[in-house]
Amino acid sequence: MAQKGVHLDQETFSCCICLDLLKDPVTIPCGHSYCRNCIKTHWDKEEEKKLHSCPQCRQTFRPRPVLMKNTMLADLVEELKKTGLQAAPADHCYAGPEDVSCDVCTGRKLKAFKSCLVCLVSYCEKHLQPHYDVAPLKKHKLVDPSNKLQENICSRHDEVMKMFCRTDQQCICYLCSVEEHKGHDTVSAEAERTERQRELEVSQLNIQQRINDIKKVMKLLQQEVEAMNRSANKEVKHSEKIFTELIRFIQERRSDVKQQVRSQQRTEVSRVKELQEKLEQEISELKRNDGELKKLSHTEDHNQFLQSYSSLSHVRESTELPSTKIRPLSYFEDVTEAVSEVRDKLQDLLRDKWPKVLRTVTEVDALLSQQLRTREEFLQYARPITLDPNTANPRMMILSERNRKVTTAPNYVSLFQSSGRFTSYQILSRESLTGRCYWEVEWDALVTIAVAYKDMSRSGPYSECTFGYNDKSWALCCHSEYEFRHNNINTVISGKSSRKVGVFLDHRAGILSFYSVSETMTLLHRVQTTFTQPLYAGLALHFSEGDNATLCELK
Repeated sequence: MAQKGVHLDQETFSCCICLDLLKDPVTIPCGHSYCRNCIKTHWDKEEEKKLHSCPQCRQTFRPRPVLMKNTMLADLVEELKKTGLQAAPADHCYAGPEDVSCDVCTGRKLKAFKSCLVCLVSYCEKHLQPHYDVAPLKKHKLVDPSNKLQENICSRHDEVMKMFCRTDQQCICYLCSVEEHKGHDTVSAEAERTERQRELEVSQLNIQQRINDIKKVMKLLQQEVEAMNRSANKEVKHSEKIFTELIRFIQERRSDVKQQVRSQQRTEVSRVKELQEKLEQEISELKRNDGELKKLSHTEDHNQFLQSYSSLSHVRESTELPSTKIRPLSYFEDVTEAVSEVRDKLQDLLRDKWPKVLRTVTEVDALLSQQLRTREEFLQYARPITLDPNTANPRMMILSERNRKVTTAPNYVSLFQSSGRFTSYQILSRESLTGRCYWEVEWDALVTIAVAYKDMSRSGPYSECTFGYNDKSWALCCHSEYEFRHNNINTVISGKSSRKVGVFLDHRAGILSFYSVSETMTLLHRVQTTFTQPLYAGLALHFSEGDNATLCELK
């Protein structure tokens, strides 16, 4: 019993905020005591509300009370410290400032174990026991501890809100249902919860299904990434090997040329030096003979002169001298010319073939474009496109629906013919198209759906200013059947004609695709090329009154 008394004393002189023995104790107007720093910190957090409360009883004070030291408590705490009594260890069962506390506990409150939606009271395990033992209380709805129980009370009638107004989509009490919500579609909150719970479960199932679908796609994408990485690594390795072999081959040829030039150089230099040595020997002999002849020329004895002259006048056969005919020097210059010719041919070959190599690489980017199947997938790339009246043929184009619809004029329309207008019955979009773009065209009678470069001719020969008849435009002609045309080359396309055509452009990948749009997307024609400029959407009508085509407004 003595130990229990000590424990009670220990709790009595502990601060319920820090759970330690009171330090510089102060007592606030409601009678509860705290450490000065603890209550000061607690009130500092409430400063913005201009309303200060007691952490235990929740009583509020305005203005903020001045804290005065409780000298009696301070002396008692000091006496306890002198007797060796220390602060009680923090017990996880006691409620802290952030916890939901038991509304029944007195003194230091325990943490709430459950909250009752009927009583609108939170209970610790001890005070909750009657809800398990008393028959009427067993019917009450118990939930996890909540600080928001008061939100279940009607602010107008101070009654528990047990009903739900479907008309106004809000919780109400019974009195509300017979007063301001009279005649509204009202049900019990429990019934509404049950229905919403079913909707929630359906939503959860949809979410889980979506998550599973996404995970499957992500798995496939991851497999595609891994396959792409393997393929890229493999091709880089093989390409490096091929280029290494090519470099080695060129280096070997370079070495061959170098060796051949040096070998020929040594041979020719040796031959020249050998000739130089012979000529130098001949010069020495000629100088010696010249000296003897000079000496002989000064001999005064005629007989001796004649006898010596016959032996000295004979000169041995001279070495044949190189030709002294002037000619241009060209030793190894022809080698450079021959190597340059090889270099030029190799550069020309690479220049011709290199775009194919690059196009092969960029075709990898076309994988995504080829994977698009449903209209919803295409619509994620939808672009709002409008028609540019300044490019329209001045005699026949009437624009409407915010410049998205073009119609053949019923009568002759005289407009100023500028250099930007087509002489053919055609029109381009205002917007340039790059990246990935998708748009749809609805048409009546005859129409040509096209894309073109901005610098395409607007007038002149038919082949230069008409969609599909030059290398600056690509066109799908739509009538009873389809026909694709580019650079004046026609491709007839089989398939049932549709009054709505979807166009998908992947500018970077060089892909242009036309689809018949109905319940499904049917590929009509796909182009794989290299686009060198931004493209513009184009429409062309035939000269029949009332023909029209519309760029659909996609959402």
